Amino acid sequence: MDRPRRFVVEADGGSRGNPGPAGYGAVVIDPDTGETLAEAAEYIGVATNNVAEYKGLVAGLRAVGALLADGPVGTGVRVHVRMDSKLVVEQMSGRWKIKHPDMKPLAAEAAGVLPGADVTYEWIPRERNKHADRLANEAMDAGRRGVPWDPSASTAALDTPRSSVAAALPPTQGPPGDAAAGAARARAALKRTGAEPEPLPGTDVPGASRTAPPPAAAVSAPAPPLAAAVPAPAPPASDPVTPQVGWGAAPDLGAPATLVLLRHGETALTPQKRFSGSGGTDPELSAAGREQAARAAAAFAARGTVQEIVSSPLRRCRETAGAVADRLGLEVRIEDGLRETDFGAWEGLTFGEVKERYAADLDAWLASPDAAPTGGGESFAEVARRVAVARDALVTRYAGRTVLVVTHVTPIKTLVRLALGAPPEALFRMELSAASVSAVAYYADGNASVRLLNDTSHLR
Repeated sequence: MDRPRRFVVEADGGSRGNPGPAGYGAVVIDPDTGETLAEAAEYIGVATNNVAEYKGLVAGLRAVGALLADGPVGTGVRVHVRMDSKLVVEQMSGRWKIKHPDMKPLAAEAAGVLPGADVTYEWIPRERNKHADRLANEAMDAGRRGVPWDPSASTAALDTPRSSVAAALPPTQGPPGDAAAGAARARAALKRTGAEPEPLPGTDVPGASRTAPPPAAAVSAPAPPLAAAVPAPAPPASDPVTPQVGWGAAPDLGAPATLVLLRHGETALTPQKRFSGSGGTDPELSAAGREQAARAAAAFAARGTVQEIVSSPLRRCRETAGAVADRLGLEVRIEDGLRETDFGAWEGLTFGEVKERYAADLDAWLASPDAAPTGGGESFAEVARRVAVARDALVTRYAGRTVLVVTHVTPIKTLVRLALGAPPEALFRMELSAASVSAVAYYADGNASVRLLNDTSHLR
């Protein structure tokens, strides 16, 4: 019996805003040689990450179909899809139900491209999906310039080394595995009408408004890639499972939401060590602060890992975030819950001046997180509650993404404290320099990991 023709499809999609300007990328690979057989990418307008990921899957499967020159696809073809979207992989494998109305037609379209028995699905970490990710970003960059993605100008293959990936495919003998059978079940379920199925844990993911179908994506067949790469770190994985603590062998959780916490650059008040919260003036960055923001922007551009940018509404943060956004070609989303503490009557004063004028109130504030600054400011307990609400919204909205969060001393210290499970007095035991970088990864099982604190290496 002839050996089935085998293909590996890697697909990805992204949205700069979620929903926001979005695009997808897909690559078809020969699993035996590692050769890139075809690429597809397209800017799709405003959409969510999930919509873009599904469209990337459809484009990858259609690219396989275009490569098949021997008539209708039958049992002589085996396609193994690899994506870093846990949602798409689990839904197309039939293990998660498809609840969101925007996902159903996309899943049905993907299921109808090739026979379900010929297609299997595998989740992979984001760092192993760089080729498709780069294609998606090239498409979004092209859309931002108002032009279609040009396959002849793509460098995604050159930036991604590829060797044989034969081990990625399941054995050719035996009946189709759970993934193929699940895809068939997913297709059958989509054809049924009636009551909405109950969602499984972790499947209630927001989608975008339905838009008109985009034009067909550009597809190319490039030459084999060079053995060169620009590696970028990606966090470990996360997905809804029983919470686990410690160093035991953790189950596959998918990529966490990683918040990269950038304190704003200096203002005129920063070197004077004056209280500068959300209840006083709203100072702009000083010349030193603008230089710090530019250096941070250059560092993030070199790393190439930031996918979204969120900022406090205060001017010093918006200016810092804007410098990074201009360098990376991203939009800035404002999150009010990330604003600095309202320091009441202490705004604009130094610590010594507050101690001289409001000694009893200062002592109470230092002793208890429930004590507020003089004149109706916010207590640290109040700040922690709103920061936690903002954190939860960001972690849900940007699951599996790396988000630059531009904010202030108290919100950053609060996020680190809560991630560590440290007491409120820990706020007074952390140092955060202007334009410093910290990072916390949040997993879907409820655990968090502090990755970095007060890094200023980019400023030296």
